[in-house]
Amino acid sequence: MTAELRPARLDRAASTGQRASGPVTDLREPHAAASVLPARGRRARNAAGSWLARRPAWPIIALLVGYPLWWALGIADYMFLLLAVPMALRLYGWHVQGRRRLRLPPGFSVWLLFLICMLAGAATLTLTAPGTTASPVGNRIFAFADRSASYLAVTVLLLFAGNLTERELPRRRLAWLLGLVGIYATIGGVGGILFPTFQFTSPLALVMPKGFQANTLVQSMLHPALSQVQNVLGVAEGRPKAPFNYTNAWGESLTILLPWLLVAWSNTRRQRRMALAVVAVAIVTIVYSLNRGVWVGIAFTACYLAVRFAARGRVALLGAICAGLALAGVIIILSPLHSMIAVRLSSDQNSNTIRTSLSILAVKDALASPLIGYGDTRHQQGSPASIAIGPNADCITCGQLAVGSTGQLWLLLVSDGFLGTALYLGFFGYGIWRYRRDMTPYGLAGVLVLLLSFVYMFTYQALAAPLAFTMLSYALLWRNEVQLRSRDPAAAQLAGGQRQGGGRPHVMTSRELV
Repeated sequence: MTAELRPARLDRAASTGQRASGPVTDLREPHAAASVLPARGRRARNAAGSWLARRPAWPIIALLVGYPLWWALGIADYMFLLLAVPMALRLYGWHVQGRRRLRLPPGFSVWLLFLICMLAGAATLTLTAPGTTASPVGNRIFAFADRSASYLAVTVLLLFAGNLTERELPRRRLAWLLGLVGIYATIGGVGGILFPTFQFTSPLALVMPKGFQANTLVQSMLHPALSQVQNVLGVAEGRPKAPFNYTNAWGESLTILLPWLLVAWSNTRRQRRMALAVVAVAIVTIVYSLNRGVWVGIAFTACYLAVRFAARGRVALLGAICAGLALAGVIIILSPLHSMIAVRLSSDQNSNTIRTSLSILAVKDALASPLIGYGDTRHQQGSPASIAIGPNADCITCGQLAVGSTGQLWLLLVSDGFLGTALYLGFFGYGIWRYRRDMTPYGLAGVLVLLLSFVYMFTYQALAAPLAFTMLSYALLWRNEVQLRSRDPAAAQLAGGQRQGGGRPHVMTSRELV
């Protein structure tokens, strides 16, 4: 009887616009009731899509916050490529739908010409450069495609980060995200010192075909380790590298990222103390890494800040830098770090001879193809000691080293010629010149990072992580200029290096920074 009365109660509720009281049996057909589940699934997907749409900066956040995870999975270097896809789609959507006018960074035409020159290098992949050995063209094509995709990915990263609004991704938050990766690298450095032999196999190794795992770079990705064990001081020792594949990339990235941590943690005295503590620990790990190029980078950073502060009359900050350098010197002299640095600088177990030989050969190859280079690296005939030396069963790493593997400058010369090298360096050089008078924290840190790319180009390659972090630094400089122009047109004259009314250019200071 109750079941017979329920339809009538439903009809009365429908006619009066009231909700029926009491338990009501679903009177829909079975297939209609079952369709509720797919509908809920669609609503969940729509909610997820709406969440991502409201947070367009999620690819950058996922990239930087999750960097240790990507490293552990063995895909850190390729996350720049993977996450460039949603970034490019978002840029395309903004353009097509007309939701915002896409901006291009200052000097982008120079970078675009470099990309064209770089891609034109595909025409010379089949050629053998002077002083190099013949190698399978298939390997060159694969390496060229990988490098080209990396250049395009960091280009998308620059455009995407620069076109985000202050509400979508504030400058200070982006600086904090970069500093967070610097904290990751500092922790990885400490771990590399304490546990130099720790390593594990990433899940990617279980699914990647064995034929692709023979490459040394792939091996370092598939078997993440806290340190890179090398015979630098005559004995095998671990050099910190986590969460990167190589010690050189770790040191270069760390010195690029730490300035942004200082920018992000500058609001309160507690934050500044925490940032300085991280920097102090990082310097110790850098000394233990035996990374001479990074030591030069730290010295350059100190000189750069001293000159910038002295030029602006910031006596207190200049004094703090001098006091910090003096304290660091005392600590080094009174600790085992002093002997470690002395042995590293005087050791016969260094790469000076190899680097010099490969650098000279890179210049010769660039002279042979000055406009577009050879598209990819080449392998040296023999070794610096003799052209007859090469890989054998007893020494698979002897001879035939990669020309262009000892620094970004040499990579550009052999891969892209003098023209491509000039365009690449011209883009970052223009950024340094344009923002040279920016005295805001963003300006000081950003210009420093761009300058460090010139310091490191003789010893370290920039692809992929260091170049990506450099591009994000360029985006911060660019967005800082845009933000200041929107609030104070006179202050923005500095960011573009322009003069107002023919007078002295206005200098942006931290007081004008929100």
